[in-house]
Amino acid sequence: MSKQLVYTGKTKDVFSLDNGNYLLKFKDDCTGKDGVFDPGENSVGLTIDGVGDVNLRMSIYFFEKVNAAGIKTHYISANLDDTTMEVLPAKPFGKGLEVICRNKAVGSFIRRYGEYMEEGTDLPSYVEMTFKNDAKGDPLVTKDGLIVLGVMTDEQYESTKAMTQQITKIVADDLADKGMVLYDIKFEFGYDKDGNVMLIDEIASGNMRVYKDGEYIDPMTLSKLFFA
Repeated sequence: MSKQLVYTGKTKDVFSLDNGNYLLKFKDDCTGKDGVFDPGENSVGLTIDGVGDVNLRMSIYFFEKVNAAGIKTHYISANLDDTTMEVLPAKPFGKGLEVICRNKAVGSFIRRYGEYMEEGTDLPSYVEMTFKNDAKGDPLVTKDGLIVLGVMTDEQYESTKAMTQQITKIVADDLADKGMVLYDIKFEFGYDKDGNVMLIDEIASGNMRVYKDGEYIDPMTLSKLFFA
C-alpha cells in the first residue's frame, strides 16, 4: 500500500494511505527545553533513542483498552517493526486543541493558581483545554469560548470532557495497580464525518506526569516500569 506524507509533526509524521486511513510514524523527538523533557513545552527539546517505540507500545496498550471499554478512538492497528500506527481519518478541533485532565495540582496549573492551592493537592479529574499555538503559549480556552469561536458544539464539548475523564480513569487505575500515581495527562480529540468525537494522537508516557513514592518519573523510566 502506498503512502504519502501529509504532515511533519514534532513527535510524529502523518501519511495518507490508499484505503482512506492515515499512518502515524512515531519519532524519537520529545518536547522540552534546554535538553530537559517537559510534556507541557511547545517545542522539541531533545531526542531520546527508542522513545518512539515505547510511546507506540504504550499507545497500543491503552488504545486497545479504551476501545474495549466502548470509547471511540481513531486506532485501528500498529506495526512495531517500523514504529507506525494505522488510524481512522479524523478532523481536529479548530487548528489543534489539547485536552488536559488533572488529578493533582502540578505544572502550569500551579503556575497559574498557586496562590489558591498547594502543589500536589487532589483535583476531581479537572478538565481544561488549550489551543495548540506555540507563539501564544497554548492559551487556555473555555467551553463558551470554543462554542463562540465555532471550534466545537456544546454536545461535542460535553462528549470530549466525559471521554477525557473516562480515559484518564482507565490510565490512572492501571498505573495505580503498578504502584504509580497519575498527576495529569494530555489528550487530543477529533471528530469523524458525522461529527462524533474520538480520541486521536497517542496515549504515551510523554503525555503524562506520573509519580511513584512522591517522586516524579521521567517518561523513559515510566515506560520501563510500566512494561516490566
